[in-house]
Amino acid sequence: MNFHIADSFTAALARLTGQEQKQAKTAAFDLQLNPAQPGLQMHRLTNSRDPNFWSIRVNQDIRIIVHKTDASFMLAYVDHHDKAYAWAARRRIEAHPRTGAIQIVEVHERIEEAQPSLDLTAPVAEVVPASPGPPIFAGLSGDDLLDVGAPADWIDDILSWSEERFFEMADRLPAEVGERLLDYMATGRLPALEPAPADPFTHPDTLRRVQPIASEEELRLALDFPWEKWSVFLHPSQRAVVDRDFAGPARVTGTAGTGKTIVALHRAAIAVRDDPAAKVLLTSFSRPLANALNAKLAVLLADDASALSRVSVASFEDAAIELRQLATGRKPTLATVEVQQAALERAIADTAYAGLPARFVLAEWRNVVDAWNISDMDEYANVPRIGRRNRLGSKQREAMWPVFQAIRASLASRGLMTSAQLCDAVADAFAGQSAKPFTHVIVDEAQDLGVSELRMMGALASGGNSHFFAGDLGQRIFQLPFSWRSLGVDVRGRSSSLRINYRTSRQIREAADRLLPPKVRDVDGVEDDRTGAQSVFEGPAPQIAECNDGDDETMAVAAFLSDARDDGIASEEMGVFVRANEHLARAREAVRLAGLQARQLTERAETAEGCVSIGVMHFAKGLEFKAVAVMACDDEALPLQSRVDEATDEDELREVFETERHLFYVACTRARDRLHISGVRPVSDFVADLIAG
Repeated sequence: MNFHIADSFTAALARLTGQEQKQAKTAAFDLQLNPAQPGLQMHRLTNSRDPNFWSIRVNQDIRIIVHKTDASFMLAYVDHHDKAYAWAARRRIEAHPRTGAIQIVEVHERIEEAQPSLDLTAPVAEVVPASPGPPIFAGLSGDDLLDVGAPADWIDDILSWSEERFFEMADRLPAEVGERLLDYMATGRLPALEPAPADPFTHPDTLRRVQPIASEEELRLALDFPWEKWSVFLHPSQRAVVDRDFAGPARVTGTAGTGKTIVALHRAAIAVRDDPAAKVLLTSFSRPLANALNAKLAVLLADDASALSRVSVASFEDAAIELRQLATGRKPTLATVEVQQAALERAIADTAYAGLPARFVLAEWRNVVDAWNISDMDEYANVPRIGRRNRLGSKQREAMWPVFQAIRASLASRGLMTSAQLCDAVADAFAGQSAKPFTHVIVDEAQDLGVSELRMMGALASGGNSHFFAGDLGQRIFQLPFSWRSLGVDVRGRSSSLRINYRTSRQIREAADRLLPPKVRDVDGVEDDRTGAQSVFEGPAPQIAECNDGDDETMAVAAFLSDARDDGIASEEMGVFVRANEHLARAREAVRLAGLQARQLTERAETAEGCVSIGVMHFAKGLEFKAVAVMACDDEALPLQSRVDEATDEDELREVFETERHLFYVACTRARDRLHISGVRPVSDFVADLIAG
């Protein structure tokens, strides 16, 4: 008899207390060893339409629901007695007659019975149903719906659904059906499906929710790492990008939550699984993001230690440091921003430069001269100035050039390198070598690659499928735009866009998307179209609080966090973000007032069990929480007034506003289910943009 575990079981297990989980796991191990275990008191359920549901007693109150046939044994659900029985009463598990996938289906008539009745004592505004709107699937037939996996008893109802009704009911359908109908809503076409395999338990859609268990160790792994569908397991809309042979550098884009990181992880896993000689660099912008990638890859490759050992996971900077040390035998020392600024001030004094303001010269150094590794005046005269469109005359450039030379000499005399110089040195070390350190370079958060970092990535591997980039132009917050094609990385014709959002509720996604234009085009003309994005689940609308003072705001955020805790959301599943360090005290006070513990995110510190994560918005990148509060969205905090004041011309000011807007978008889209946005009056104009429409 084949043993399986469903994601509905692991999700329910995670909601039990620690002691209840321990007891349920013990029972699960006993079942895996001997499904006929006599001491587990197995009883067939009589209140379910599915005759194959059985109940197993864990303790006086906890019950495991199993689905048992002659050929298979599946852990389907676990909960307190009444809730477990109610779950089974509303569901059946079967192979779909058309697609062949094993589905966990809510019995349609039971759903209709469970609809809440109207409260006739409530005000009229609360009981009048919204206008249903036109049916959105009227152009489909029953056969069309069967072809995409819709349960037969749902078809008539689906054909009558308005858009509003679809979003109310979609999460009750098997996930792949909701996603294919979302795809139809976005494109007007249903996806073509692959022929069903002979064994329904090997069907790709089955494997999204039912995992085969061959040993006690595999069961232990499944129970210790409850399924995070958006973190480890691949969805069909992403599979085509993972499996595609691009024959050149490729990029996947998509709004926050569409699974770009999942695709990157699976590209890395496939590379080392398919080729025993493959060596992969999997990299992202920061160390916390790289650590998160490493943890998820460990789950994905848990059964293949050899493959896992051939993937190096590091931040852009850490990868450069390690490779430089490999090439020279010495660990480089990097010059901080503060050290570079001090060197600039000395250089201006030493050269008696009295032209443009010092803040402009520093920005010119960082964004042009250092970023492009410019070595002489001829290069400086011809360097691309995308994002730095100031019309500098030749005399102005000639006057500034000695300042830049002095900065470089000052840093070199102390054995210091900038991050850009480090990446350029690594690129130079490996560009001419036929034997590359990696066969594949896979980059997450690729929108924040700088010029020198992209050069380095290009030099570390070679070949048709050697380079893969995952990113979202709408989340670019660190780098000025530049042409990838000019550096030899041409993704035109090899750029894919993901549209289905698995992480963020429709309400949060739609609100956050108002912060960005519907279409974003990069310098090389590759367009990221956000108009077709869809979410697979519903949630409450974001809460907006415009407060009179800081005390009012901390109380509002504390109430939000308290409500989340009372509804069963754990502390580590909450995040509070602010724009700058000076506002962290407000976040810390809100967490304290809610009776919770806070842990501050930094470049080195990540989320901690039992603590609410607080931090500046930059450290929100790549993270996800069930509940997020974005605080201190005051008028002069977002966009940050100091950045506005430092802008030296209209183009630079436009770039400040654009990246500040992207940063706000990043913070808001860390929320899965609940989002609270607050500020002290007058609040940022960005907040008004988010709630408009």
